[in-house]
Amino acid sequence: MKRLWKLACALALAVGMTPLAQAETTIYGPGDFTTGTYFDYMKTVYSRAGLPEITQIPLTSFDKEFELQPLAAESWNLSDDGLVWTFNLREGLVWSDGEPLKASDFVFSLERAATSGYDFAWYWDFAGGIKNWKEITEGTMDVSEIGVRALDDLTIEVTTNSPKPYLPGVVSLWYPVPEHVWNEYGDEWAVSVDTLVSSGPFTLESWEKSNNSMVMVKSETYTGPWQAKVDRISIDPEINAAEVGLPAFMAGETDFSNLNAGQIPFVEQRFAEKMRTNVVFAVSYLSFDMQSEPFNNADVRRAFWYAINREEMTSTVLKGLAIPGNSLLTPGYPGYNADIAAQAEFNPEKAQEFMAKAGFPNGDGFPNVEIWFRDQGGYNGAITSPMLQYLQAQFKDILGIQMDIKVMPTSDWMDGLLNKRNNLFLAPYEFDYLDPSNFYGIFYDGGRHDYHVDEYDALVAAADANPDWETRLKIYEQAEQVMIDQAMIVPLVHPITAAVVSDRISGEGIEPNALGFTPLNRLQMFFYTHLEKN
Repeated sequence: MKRLWKLACALALAVGMTPLAQAETTIYGPGDFTTGTYFDYMKTVYSRAGLPEITQIPLTSFDKEFELQPLAAESWNLSDDGLVWTFNLREGLVWSDGEPLKASDFVFSLERAATSGYDFAWYWDFAGGIKNWKEITEGTMDVSEIGVRALDDLTIEVTTNSPKPYLPGVVSLWYPVPEHVWNEYGDEWAVSVDTLVSSGPFTLESWEKSNNSMVMVKSETYTGPWQAKVDRISIDPEINAAEVGLPAFMAGETDFSNLNAGQIPFVEQRFAEKMRTNVVFAVSYLSFDMQSEPFNNADVRRAFWYAINREEMTSTVLKGLAIPGNSLLTPGYPGYNADIAAQAEFNPEKAQEFMAKAGFPNGDGFPNVEIWFRDQGGYNGAITSPMLQYLQAQFKDILGIQMDIKVMPTSDWMDGLLNKRNNLFLAPYEFDYLDPSNFYGIFYDGGRHDYHVDEYDALVAAADANPDWETRLKIYEQAEQVMIDQAMIVPLVHPITAAVVSDRISGEGIEPNALGFTPLNRLQMFFYTHLEKN
């Protein structure tokens, strides 16, 4: 037995490791951004490089059930008037250079964002409602007046303009910036591996600037929740496209890959057990110019509501790409209401009755209309054309009308939407934060579509400000009922994303949630900290 043990030791030493050492584990996956410059979510969201959001710790975050969890903040409380939040940081959190993580790092992060042209600044006004934020970003008030301050090293106070009962979810996108490093390097602190320090479960080890491929390693200084369970994460944006990612997966070069519509049947047939699907918290819907003909007539809009067979559309031309959009909110999203969703009825007879009531029996006299949609990729690009072609045929068959289809660049589409250059749009929207107010807010008091429906606006305002969750949901239900009764929009589908994952990885990050969906890296922090590799 002793000879066998000595032999084992000799073999281990021959390959440069001790008998008890374990091989390092690396997760290989696709990245999102090939051209971003700054590895700093609080400098830029839409043009960021890599995955800075898994190297910095936010105040809160969401798990795979989309339940809010405390991260940097271990607790919080709200003043009696609903305007002042106090967040209490965990003790012992440090930057990767050993400096303590302080409340002032979070405050500095937002002060800098408010004064530097941050491309996500609207979020802290629209969702966060931070006191004086809008005035500061517009340059009419000094940043010293911002409604955020550090009471001490472990306490942050946030004051809002109006009650924001969902603020703890909003701050899941509030990451600290190391003020002590920024003071030395400015924004350039976030462009070099040598100056980047982290506060979260991973640190950046290497960065190939030509394509933003990166390697992040488990932090040796992180003491907060959601500790990393693998040693390394290697991301490569060049395999993000499914047509590149799946061959790489088949060759064992990546541990998971996105799938496009053409690949789904192949994966289902070859290794269905490795496939994961996720309903994106997004909705595609028809929107109207409710002030111009023919859509200023609510009966016309109601006819469109009843003329759509969402079940057939998603089970045929959109199979595997979407589920019926029976509500503004997606199943599983906070505030989703099954009773509201049940009203998305396909009823050709009712549709025809409403058209006749509007003065267009069998479509007679109805003007040709053109629906505008934006040229796009991703999951929206996969569903848009087949969905519109299906609707075009269905409206012709059931309503007797001709709907032409026009695709255009996103900038032209957005200009047309905001300035009412057309009266019918196919509009997609994906959540920015996890609260019903996010979706109802885009139709509130002008919002995205210049809708001004007094009853709807009053209900949404009341729900947004109510501190009691159950009461809020009841008021939002009333608001969506107004939306349905007036057919302000017509929800169509909720997109689905599909991916394939290797049997070499395990853990909660790849396990379906209670609804059977797997968010994967749509929840970056939870996903990457809840993976193991065999």
